[in-house]
Amino acid sequence: MNDIIKTWKGSLEQLLSFYEAKSERFIIFFSMLFLFFVVLNLLCYWLAMYTAFPNLTYGSAGQHYFKVQFPVGFLGAIFDSLSFFVTLFIIRRAIRSQSGVEYVAHLSVDVIIAILATLWLLFVFSFSGWLVSLWENTPEILVARNVKYQQMLTDAVANPTDNLRNIYFGLVMGISATIPTCTHLFMFLRASWTTMAIPSNKRLG
Repeated sequence: MNDIIKTWKGSLEQLLSFYEAKSERFIIFFSMLFLFFVVLNLLCYWLAMYTAFPNLTYGSAGQHYFKVQFPVGFLGAIFDSLSFFVTLFIIRRAIRSQSGVEYVAHLSVDVIIAILATLWLLFVFSFSGWLVSLWENTPEILVARNVKYQQMLTDAVANPTDNLRNIYFGLVMGISATIPTCTHLFMFLRASWTTMAIPSNKRLG
């Protein structure tokens, strides 16, 4: 297991070095990063809409949700950009860790980020819908919308089989927030494969 963690940690060090080389001009890098997350959130939004709720993509409902996409993309990108830098901080701490347990514990914090992303997603849709209601001169009460979306989350947890489309929609919209976790999982699997494929007498270190 120690060999796997050593290889895994080496992959993270290479990834961190790549980031540091590309981020020397921070303003340009952050602008491109933010734009990437805006585009990714919009792509996920329409993928989720067309596959989960195609009946809401045309007519008056389609016009409404077309407007909703803009605050959704912007607010989603804010969270994703901030979580990106939090993940970098965690990676730096993990690389400096002395034990395998401490290393894995640091990277497990990304699970908390994924949970926070779910809560942020609920707020984003509630707030975005509220903004659009002001734009359309049909103002709603933001607190009431928040309660509505919280109830949807509660119902999805309590009765998942009755809320499959909502759960699917949330999973697709949460793709950007799962990037760090998926990256760690990929690196772990690659490190495991590499370590098991190389005979122990030929491993570095």
